[in-house]
Amino acid sequence: MDTFMYNNPSEKGNNMNAEETRDRIIEIINSLIQINNDRIEGYKRAADETDQPDLQLLFNRMMTKSEMLKSQLSAELRKYGGTPTDSTTTLGKVFRVWMDFKAAVTAKDRKAILASCEFGEDAAQDTYNEAINENNSFLPVDLLQLITDQRGQLRVDHNQVTLLRNKE
Repeated sequence: MDTFMYNNPSEKGNNMNAEETRDRIIEIINSLIQINNDRIEGYKRAADETDQPDLQLLFNRMMTKSEMLKSQLSAELRKYGGTPTDSTTTLGKVFRVWMDFKAAVTAKDRKAILASCEFGEDAAQDTYNEAINENNSFLPVDLLQLITDQRGQLRVDHNQVTLLRNKE
């Protein structure tokens, strides 16, 4: 097996060996890929089902952003010998969010659509926060920076959805 090089100086206190650390990094990155898969699927469906041009534009932009973030994460994952997942999250909560979202879109209720969107964006923020904050001092600095930057980009989407919902 290849030797794993730690980039994070705070790593020294970690009790995991190199293989365990690599496996945990792969797991974290794939969880972020999954939440982006959720966003891609949810916003694709929403853009197809709404008849409101401003929301279609917003949803397509958000879907494209998640495709870009997923691509960045997939490249990082391959550096650690992982294979990017094509699945969405297995959390029932997130799945139900997108199902509720579809129902809201079908009903054409703008405020309900945006509220469901906001709930989905909360789930994305939670997933990124876990990746950053959950005793993950073993994450290499460059990967931690990428995840932090992506969380910030998704936070902009979250805030935009909240602002639109509050206007309704």
